[in-house]
Parts: sequence; C-alpha cells; structure tokens
Amino acid sequence: MYFATSQLPHSPPSPSLEPPLTCAQGHSSTLIIPTDEGGSICLLCLSNLISNPRSPTVHVSYALSQLSIALFQPSFRQTFFTFHSHFLISPLVGVLSSFYDEPIAKQTMDLIMQLCEAPDCDVHAEFVARLADRLSSGSLAWSQRQLHSPTVISKAFSTENDLEDPIKIYTKNRSSLGLPKKPFLLSRRNGCPHFQSRQWPSIVQVTLETETVAISFCLKQSPEGQFLLEYSEDIQGEILFVLYKLFLLNGSQDGEDPPSLFGHFSKLLHLALAVLMKAQSDDVRLNCIAFLTVMMQRGFFQTTSIIGTRSRSCYDVDHLMETNEQISDGPLAILFAEAVKGPLLSSDNQVQIAALDLLYLYLSRKDVLENEIQVFVEENIADYAFEVLRLSGCKDPTIKSCIQLLDILATAEQAFRQRLAIGFMALIPVLHHVAEIPFHPVQTKTLRLIWNSVENCPGVVSKSQVEEISLSLTGMLKKNLDGEIGMLPETLALVCSIFVALMKCSSTCGISSFSLSIQDASRNCILTCLINYGKYPGQLLNSLYLLKEAYSYSVGMNSSSSMNTDLRRSIIDVCKTHILPWFMKSLHEMEDEDIPAAILENFYSILLQDSDTETKIFANVLLTSSWFSFAYGCLGLFPSEKMKRNVYLIFSVMTDIILGVDSARCISDAAPHLPSDPIDLLFLLGHKSSQNVELSSRQLAVLLLLYISSLYDDRIADDKLVLASLEQYILLNSSENMHGASVLGIFINLYALYRGLAKVSYQIPYSPEAERIVFHLLAEKGWDLLSTRIHVTSLKWLFQQEKICNVLSAQILKFCRCHCSNINQINIHGEANQKIDVYVMTELVALGDNFVGTLMVFLLGEAGEQYSEYDVVSLVNTIKRIIEISPSTSDQFCLHGIATAIKNLYYKFGHSLSPDTFMSISELVSYILQAVHSESLSDDESWVAIVVKIIDYLIPSVAADGWTPGTLISIGILSMVLHHSVNQVMVEASKTIILSTHMLSLVNTTIANACSKGPSLLEQNEGARSVEALVFVLSLLFFSLRSAHAILPGIMDFQYLLDPTNIPQPWSYISIQCHDLCKLLHFGSIPIKLLSSQYLLELFSGIEDEKSRKSDTLEFRTNYLTSIMAVLEGQLFSSDMSVAMNCSLCLSMLIGWQDVETEVSAIQRNNWCRFIVEELVISLAAPSLASKSFMIHHKPAIHIAVELLRRKKVLQWMTSIFDESCIFAITRNITNSNLSAELVFLLRKLLNYGFLNDEQIAALNQVFQECRKCIYTDKLQHAGAEEKTWNVAAASDYVGKVCQFLISLVTTQPSSGMESSRFQSEKRELLEEIDLFSKCLMRED
Repeated sequence: MYFATSQLPHSPPSPSLEPPLTCAQGHSSTLIIPTDEGGSICLLCLSNLISNPRSPTVHVSYALSQLSIALFQPSFRQTFFTFHSHFLISPLVGVLSSFYDEPIAKQTMDLIMQLCEAPDCDVHAEFVARLADRLSSGSLAWSQRQLHSPTVISKAFSTENDLEDPIKIYTKNRSSLGLPKKPFLLSRRNGCPHFQSRQWPSIVQVTLETETVAISFCLKQSPEGQFLLEYSEDIQGEILFVLYKLFLLNGSQDGEDPPSLFGHFSKLLHLALAVLMKAQSDDVRLNCIAFLTVMMQRGFFQTTSIIGTRSRSCYDVDHLMETNEQISDGPLAILFAEAVKGPLLSSDNQVQIAALDLLYLYLSRKDVLENEIQVFVEENIADYAFEVLRLSGCKDPTIKSCIQLLDILATAEQAFRQRLAIGFMALIPVLHHVAEIPFHPVQTKTLRLIWNSVENCPGVVSKSQVEEISLSLTGMLKKNLDGEIGMLPETLALVCSIFVALMKCSSTCGISSFSLSIQDASRNCILTCLINYGKYPGQLLNSLYLLKEAYSYSVGMNSSSSMNTDLRRSIIDVCKTHILPWFMKSLHEMEDEDIPAAILENFYSILLQDSDTETKIFANVLLTSSWFSFAYGCLGLFPSEKMKRNVYLIFSVMTDIILGVDSARCISDAAPHLPSDPIDLLFLLGHKSSQNVELSSRQLAVLLLLYISSLYDDRIADDKLVLASLEQYILLNSSENMHGASVLGIFINLYALYRGLAKVSYQIPYSPEAERIVFHLLAEKGWDLLSTRIHVTSLKWLFQQEKICNVLSAQILKFCRCHCSNINQINIHGEANQKIDVYVMTELVALGDNFVGTLMVFLLGEAGEQYSEYDVVSLVNTIKRIIEISPSTSDQFCLHGIATAIKNLYYKFGHSLSPDTFMSISELVSYILQAVHSESLSDDESWVAIVVKIIDYLIPSVAADGWTPGTLISIGILSMVLHHSVNQVMVEASKTIILSTHMLSLVNTTIANACSKGPSLLEQNEGARSVEALVFVLSLLFFSLRSAHAILPGIMDFQYLLDPTNIPQPWSYISIQCHDLCKLLHFGSIPIKLLSSQYLLELFSGIEDEKSRKSDTLEFRTNYLTSIMAVLEGQLFSSDMSVAMNCSLCLSMLIGWQDVETEVSAIQRNNWCRFIVEELVISLAAPSLASKSFMIHHKPAIHIAVELLRRKKVLQWMTSIFDESCIFAITRNITNSNLSAELVFLLRKLLNYGFLNDEQIAALNQVFQECRKCIYTDKLQHAGAEEKTWNVAAASDYVGKVCQFLISLVTTQPSSGMESSRFQSEKRELLEEIDLFSKCLMRED
C-alpha cells in the first residue's frame, strides 16, 4: 500500500498534483488520488489493509486518519466523490465487525459520516443498506462489534447534512416532522431530530428495507437463548434510537401506516415496554421513552390497540423474545404502568419528566377509556407521581409534568381518592409556587387537585395546612385585585370553591388566621368581580357563592366569638358599601336573573340573623336606599317566580326585623299569590274580605308592605292612588278586619301619612266618611300610639286633628309615663328611627303647628285634680327633657300658658307636695326661665303667684334646714325672674322679689355671715354648700341691682350703696353695700371674687351714668375711695382674668372721679399705679424683660394707663414713661400675632394725646392693614342669634348646672356707659378698634 503523505503530513504542497502512474503494489493509477501535500493515496491498498482482520490496528488506524485528513482537501475530496465515492463502502462496513478495537470503530464511524456527505445520495443509501444487511445476516452473533453497526445507523439518521428527509420525498417538500420542545435523545448524541435534506429518492427504499432489518435484528435470539447479555443495554439503546428515527422518517402525511411496519407495531410496542421495564440505564430509558413517544404521537398506539383486539397473541411475550424472566401476559395498560415505574424512580430528572409526559400523552388520548385510567391509578402511578412531586423541589418542569398527569388520573374519582389523600401534602408547596406566577400552565389544575382533596377528603387537611392554603389563595386574590397578576375565570371559581370546601372542614374551627383569610378573600373576590363584570360577568356568581357560605360559616359554631363577629361585620360592610350600590346602578345592564337572584339570596341569608345588631343596621341601610321601589323594579325586569319569591322573602324578613319576629308571616305565606306589580297590590285592598281568610291575609300583607315602605319614605305607588285604596279598604272592611290592635295601628299610620301628604300638596281629595270611621276607630278600639313605629308626618297630622284631642291627650300621658320609667335609658335618635321618643315629641313641640305642646300644658294644669302625683312628675320630667333637647320649645310652652299650669300645681297640691315633686317642679321653672326668650313671657299674674309661692317655701326652709338644693334652686329661679325683668317682662314678680323684706333679711344675714369669716372665707372649698349659697345670693344681688335700675329707677340711692356713712337707707330693698363687696372681693374664692367684682362694675357703671346726668349730687370721702382703690389694685393680678379686668375697669372709673386739684399730689405719690404702667410698657416694648405674670395681665393694665392719660393734666411720670424711644419699641414689637383690641385701644389714646409721630403711625397702619387681611382671609363671621345652651361639664348635679348658668349669665352682661362693652368678640372687637383708630387719625388730619 502506498501513502505518499505519510511522511510529510504538514509539508507544503508540491507544485504538481499529477498522480503517479502506479503504487508500490503496482495498482492502476486510476485508483491513486494525489493529496495537497504532494503525496497520494491508493484506494485499493487502503481497501486491502482495512479488509484484512489480521492487519495491525496501528496501521489501520493510521490509514483511516490519513484518509479522513485528505477528505478535507478540496481537490482530493472532489476527485474522490466524483470517481470513487462507492469504492470504500464495503471495506469500511467490514471494519466495524472485524476489529474489536474501540478507537478504530469510532474512527470508522466518523469516516463513514464524512463519506455520507457525498453529493451522490446513493452513498448514504448504500452505507445504510450494507449495515442493515450485515446486522440481519447474523454472522456477528451477539458481540461488542455488533454495537457499532446500529450506532452508525442511528448517526446516519441523525446527521445534520443537507440530505432530504424521506418524508419530503413523499409529501413534495412538506415540512419535516419533529418531537416536542424537549427531544428525548441520549446525552452523548447531539443529533437533531428535525431533518433538513435535499432530494434523495433512493433512500426511501433503503429506509424501508432497514426497518425490516432492524426489527428482525431486535427479534433475533442468541444460540444460548439469552437476550443481550454483556452489552445488551447499550445495544438496546442504540436500536431504540434507530427505531425512534425510523418512526420519525416513516410517518406518512395522510396518516396511513407504512405497509412494511404494519404487522410489527404491537411487537415493537411490547418489546419497547419490556426493555423499559428492565432497563437500568437512564440512557436506554430515555431512548425507549422517546421511541414510545413518537409511536404515540404518530397514532401507532391506537393501531396497536386495534391489532390487539384482533388477536391477543400479538403481544405474547414468547413470540417477541425469549428471556430468562417471563413478562406476564396482560392488558397493555398494566404493562405500560409497570414499565414506567422504573423511569419514575430514576435519579435523572430528565428521565422522570419524559416518563411523566409519556403517561400524560397516553392518558390524554381521545379514545382512552375511564377504566384504563383507573388501571393506572390502581397500579400506583399516582403514588409515584406524588413522590416525584414531593422530591421535585418545586422545579417548574417537574411540577408541570406531575400536575397535568395527576389531573388526568383524578378523573378516576373513586380509585384516585385514596391516593390523593396520601399525596395531598405534596400539593401544598406546589400551590405556593404556582400562586406566585401569573397564568402558570398548571395553576388551574393544581387548584382543582386541592379542591378535590378538601372536598372529598376533608379529614386529611390539618390546621396548619388550612392556614397555608388560605393564605396562598388570599394572596392570589389580593394580587389579582391590585393588578399584579391575572386570573382566569376558571381559576377564580376554583379559589372560591376551595374556600367553601375548607369552611366545611372541622379542622378550620377556631383558626383566627383562617377567619381573616375568608374576610379578605370574600372582599377581594367581590371587588374583583364587580370591577371585571363587563368582561367576565359569570365570575360574580362564584364570588357571591363564596360570600354566602362565608356568612353561613360565621353564624355557625361559636358565632359569638370575636373572629366570627368581625367576619360578619366585614361581609355586611361589603354588601352595604360595594354590592348594594353596584346592584342598584347596574341592574338594567344585567341580561339574566342569575346574578340578581344570587345577590338577593345573599341579602336574605344575612337578614335572617335578626338578633345581630349589624344585621339590623344592614336592614336599615336597605330600607333607607328605597329598597321596596328597587325590588319591584327587579320584578319588572325579571318577572319569574324565583325572583318574586326572593323579593317577598326579603320583604318578610325585613318586616320581622322592624316590627318583631313573626309579624310578617302573612307576607311569606301569601308570597306565591301576591302580584309583582305594586299597582295590583293596591287592587287587592279594594275588595271586601269578609268570610275570606285568604284574601284577608293578603290584604294584611299589602298593608304591611305599604306600612314598612312608607316608614322610610319609599313610595311604591302614587300617593293619590294609595289614599283612595286605603279609603276603599276602610269603607268596605272596617267592621271585619280592624279588630286587631296591630292591624289598626298599621292602618292608622298609613292613613294619617297619606292624609298628611295630601295636606301638603293641597290637590289630593279625601273621603270625609272614611275620616269619620278612622276617628271612630281611634276612640273605640283602644289604639296605642306607642306600640308601633309611626312616620313623623303621620304623627304630625294626627296631632293636628282637634277632633281627637281626648284620644291624643291619653296617648301623651301614656308616653310621659313610659318616658319617666325609662328616664335613665339612652335613646338613640336618628333619621330612620320611627319610634315615638322624646326627640320626636320635641320636634313637634318646636314646630308649633300642632297640639302636642298645648296638650302637655293642658295635662299639667289638670294634673292636680285628675291625676296622681306620679303623673305630675312624669309630665314635668318629660317637659324638662324636651326643653333640655331644644331650648326654643320653652317659648312654645310659655305661649301655651305653662305658667298658669305651674301656678295651679303649686296651689292645688299646697303643702301636700313631696320634696321630690316640689324639686321637680322647681327644676322645670328653672329650665323654662333659662331657655325662654323674654318676649315670650307673659301672664305676669301667674308668675307673681309662682314667685310668692317660692319665697314662702324658701324662707322657712332655710331657717329650718339651711341651704338645700331646693332652696338654692329657688334662689336661682328668683335671679332669673329678675334677669328677664330688665326687658320689661315679669315686672310685678320682680318687684315682689326686690321689695320682699323676708328676702332682704335672708340676703343680709347671708352676706353678714360670709363677711364675718374674714380670711377663713378663702379657705373654704368651692364645692361647699355655704360657698354655693353665697354664689347664688351674689347672683340674686347682681340681678336685683340691674332689675331695680330698670323697673324701679327711683329707688336706687348710689350714695348710700357707695358710702353709707351717716346716711339712712331711703328704701328697703335687696342690696349690698360697697364695703361688704370689698371684703368678699378680697377674701372670697374665685367665683365669689368674680360675682363681687361684676357687681361693683355694675354699681360703678350706674354711678358713672348718674354723675353724667347729675354731676353735683354725689359726694365721696377721699379715704373711703382710697380704701376701695387699694382693694381693687390688689386684684389687678388675680389669677382669673375676668376678675382682673373688672377691677381694672372699676379702678379706672375711681381715678376719674377724684378731684384733680385736691388729689394730684396723692396720685403722684401713688407708686402702685406707676408700677403698673411701667410693667405694662416693659411687657409691650421688651417682652423678654417683663415678668411672666404681667405678660398675661397687660390687658387690665391698659385701662389704668388710658385713664391716667385722660386726666386734664397728664402726670409727669406718665410722659417720661411714654417717651419716643419707648413708643418706638412698642410699635416695633407689634405684629399680627400679638395685636389685640386692648392694645389698639391704648394706641388710639396715645394718638389722641399726641404721643405718636408720623413714622410710628405709618408703621402701625401697615400692621393694621395686614391684620385686616388675615382676619378677612379667615372669613370672620359675626355671631348671630343662637339657641341658648349651657355648659354642664364641671357640674354633676342640677344645682351645679344652675350655678354655672347664673355665673355665665352675670359675666356676659354688658355694663352700660363703658367702652369695654364693645369687647364682646375678639376679632370683631379688634376690627372695631382698628376702625376707631383710623377715624381718629382722619379727624386729626
């Protein structure tokens, strides 16, 4: 043999490529091909070398490598493939079976693959044919050498050259066939299953021949009767790969099986299953599964089953092969199930997935029978799948394959149920995984398996698993609502079903997190479905079903627990806040009645729990949303019997909630016979129902429906039509159907309501005869106003009817008795509460267009003769409560003559009144006088009698028992009478008080006792009875002073009141002298100081007014005034600002009264006044240097400074204090935040007296302008006339309340003739002072 290239494999090419004439063996030059290196290869020598089994392997290996290298040279390659492409085919095939050397076999296989790339397609075909022939000859028996032949065949079928797929030859260039995304190929083979080749007609014949060869090879037996011994699995793997490629190549376009394979499908299938069952190599398993998968995809399993039905012998193992272990003859499903168990237990995840997908492919066929699936379940395939799933680590490919297989196995329900219970735990981690991935391929199937487990095996779910499942599902719903993930309609339906199934499990009881999950899930599910209703309308039914079951769960076991209570509240809140508004808005968009019916069923299930407060609130929400009109609208759109039943059942249960249990039985009983149109309901009332029990029951149901709807202003028919129907009903049935109190109450409420509405419209006629019958029934049938709910319009109309005042009086007295017995109960009054409570009666009294107030006053006046003392107290307490709720009602009672009624009570009962009753009546008088407007007071004679009676009670009671709550309230009443007399009402009653010698003696004694205590008076507790008595007496003295000035001006002697020395009192009337006031002001507690200073301010204001009219009539002792000034100066720094301000105003008036000529020196020596002014200036000019207390009290000091500035001759030290630098500092520190009316008042006086220059005035004007802007920006509103109320926060009993009221009444009274009277509202006062400042500036300009 001659190899010219062997010595110089890398030498440069020779200049001439001409082949030599002959080789060393003398072979023809036509078989010698030159190489690029300058040498040549003799093909005949090469053939002889490799064909001789005794040739040294090193020579063979070298020759093969040299040929392989030369084939990469273009010139050599072209010459070889053009003239000698078939020359080496037979020798190379022989090498595979002649040498036991593995490297040579690999070299040969690689070289064959190179030769198969020849442009001539017949080379490829001849290789395959010769290899198949060598395999089928049996000459090699079963040996290692035989392994290389199928390997080459498999490589030939897997080549990635440009050979055309034989299928394309048949189908005229149709697209090639392929496997799924994950091809089942051995890891060491990288052949592509997708074939791309050019036309090669001859390979079709070769391929068909190879099929038969391969099959016969697979069925061969060794002489020893053993199958594939030493290298059997490797050979099996190669053969299976060849078969896998053959079935890919020979799958026909029209679905017909190749004739040469038709009779072998069953044998091949059973052989492959047998190999798969016994294989230990994952490579063999993978190739076997790939082959079976292709068969299944080509439909060969169906062909096999057809053949199998013709003859069971086709899969007889004895005809397939002989082994040392027989495979039992049986159904294909059992053989299949046994075969895949080994791959399912493999450690190779790819093998497991391939086996799972193969099972899924087999069981998902259209022709698969349920009993076949059951066979797989009984053969424990589900258990294997669950185990693979458990060990998968939640890897997505494994999860997908396992879940889709288990989903098919689950169709065999009975057999699968037990396996599912065992493997359920493996599904929990999978649920967590798929719940986090939007639209996961097996998300729905996983949820279906979970639901199947919980529904059919509830006992297997533990508490921890319940929590895990519920949290995962709740998270899915929340993310779906938030838009983070999507959810298919089927997925949402399964989530709802799982929750419902979990709620039926006993293991969920007492799990707080599960209740919270249900709460969140039901809410999120409803919200999602409402949002997506237009896109997925059917989803809402699932969420409504979940909501209904969740509510049933909350009222089940342990319904009173906080968890279940919160769950019920959440569900009711969802219904109120979301479902109800959406339902009312979207009703006309619904096409069928399923959703409205489901919503109504949910509402009905909630309303059935009428013992729950939340349920009653929900019923009230429905009723206040015009539910009756809306429900009849539903019936108009969906007039089915089911809808009508649901609507009337809800009406029935709502009526039971409003009126009491079983009160609406007639509605539920008559529901099938009641019409859907409310107009037809009214038609039922126009019939006489005597001797017709059914008609009578239906008429009662109609009345109840009208009654409940009318209570909430929900009119289901025209008012005129309803009134006519009611009148027709009463005219026809008054004698038969009106015997029951409840029926009468319902009818009276309806009739009065529509009569009241007719009165408002003035256009609806009525029947006088029907009215007469109604009034007769009210008088004769024992009507009870308090037993039923009644519309306020009905109640108002009834109390406007003078013809039934006797009946109404009895009802009012009954109401007062009930109110008195329940006086301590809290009655919540609201818009939708139709119970007759004190709030409703208060509203009627305040309106004044009815007889409620008149009848109450009438009953109070008649109480002394016809009613017991208990009735008196009931009436009195009810009137008190009405006035307390609405103080304006006191005006109505006074206009109706309540003073006369109270006088009659005092005098008719006389001394027989118990202390409690007298106290109640006195409190009523106090309530009236506190709340009434003076212009509403009249009947002065009655008030005189009341005052006399109170004084007659007061004097002996104090003498006998001291100061008691009754006597203190009596003092308070007298004070309030005097207060009103300032407006020229109750004049005679006030004169009786002022001129009463008994009262004068009592007041003087009280004041004297208080003054005698001296400093110890301050040590007494403010809550002590003696301090309270002193407060009441000082209030009486204050109002006596004001009243005397208004109604008895001639009786006032200011000289005597200010300085009584050597001056006898001209008239005996209630008064106090100035020195006693100073003692109380100096030693008393804060309330006493406040009232004393207020009295002094009122007294000094009167003196100031007297001096302005008669300047020479009053004379004051200097020493006396000085002592008063000392007391007043000491109170300028009182902790109470009102006391300090009152004393400041009094002191400023005293300074003004002093004679200028005689007292200038005294004032100059008054260091106290100078100290006050200096501290004032420091606090305004340099706030950081002033004392903390004076920063609070600079307002009272301003009035002292202003009064000193008013003197005809300004004091020298005043000028030195208010110098230019000081005023500049003051104006510099003034800002919006610290500007006050008193400060502007001071600046105005400084302007008047020339202390301000132009620069300072300009700066102040700028600050004032900014201040105005801020105030107007805040929208300053002047306080208008408002109803009087009193603060009771600091007083626990009524005496304390009256005391506070009197103090507030005293301190809010303006004193006449004082500039301080304009400081009533801080912002308004500030604006007024700024305006006065501007006016003064304009006058100066």
